[in-house]
Amino acid sequence: MNKHRDFILSPIIGILKEVVAANIGIGDGIETYPLSEYVLQSVFLKMTGFQEQKMKCICWELATVDYEYRYFRFTQQRLGECSNYAEKMSIYKDLIDLIKKYEPGFDVTAELDRNLISAETLSEIKALFVGSNVATWAQNNFHDFLNDNNVIPANQFASNSSLLENNLKPKYELLYKHRNRCAHNTLSYQDNLPTLKTLFISNPKDDNYFVRFTLLILIDKIFIALYEKYNVMVDDN
Repeated sequence: MNKHRDFILSPIIGILKEVVAANIGIGDGIETYPLSEYVLQSVFLKMTGFQEQKMKCICWELATVDYEYRYFRFTQQRLGECSNYAEKMSIYKDLIDLIKKYEPGFDVTAELDRNLISAETLSEIKALFVGSNVATWAQNNFHDFLNDNNVIPANQFASNSSLLENNLKPKYELLYKHRNRCAHNTLSYQDNLPTLKTLFISNPKDDNYFVRFTLLILIDKIFIALYEKYNVMVDDN
């Protein structure tokens, strides 16, 4: 039994399923609304932490098999918390490069059904939250999410050169900024008001817990698929 491998292959959406189930008995009356930010922030931080640990486990597993990679990643170019986009992108490229050692012509866009991944991710989020008190607490945000047809376009992720592209990378940057605000409690000493410049350059509909959850699940699916492909390559050789 490989605990790292089991963890890497465990879908991050399981955390959301737990929180929806745990809150069923609370109800959605007005007296429960003060809980909303605590619950949403807690599950968001749990998901980002889960993904950060998964990134580190992927690196460890790759380094266990490939000693050249071990020297490169753990001696020459070490990673930090694996929470920002640049570090996730580095691990994404690591996986692709190591798969290409076994399959030189490997093409991510041919291997992954991006339309299916996009559709499944959105469908899972909607099915999970529709009718839940979590969605009721953040009703406006959930409504914006349901009516946004451009949450995760299938042609804007998992290319041969990039994990996220075009509109999706700025969405992740908003997610990362919120992760830092929550993790370091910066709002405790700052006004919770965006600057005019921030309002001008960003889409407020993207600064939304349901968009954040969707992006984390999308990234999780991509890494699980590539890691499974890598394991097949290793096991066959």
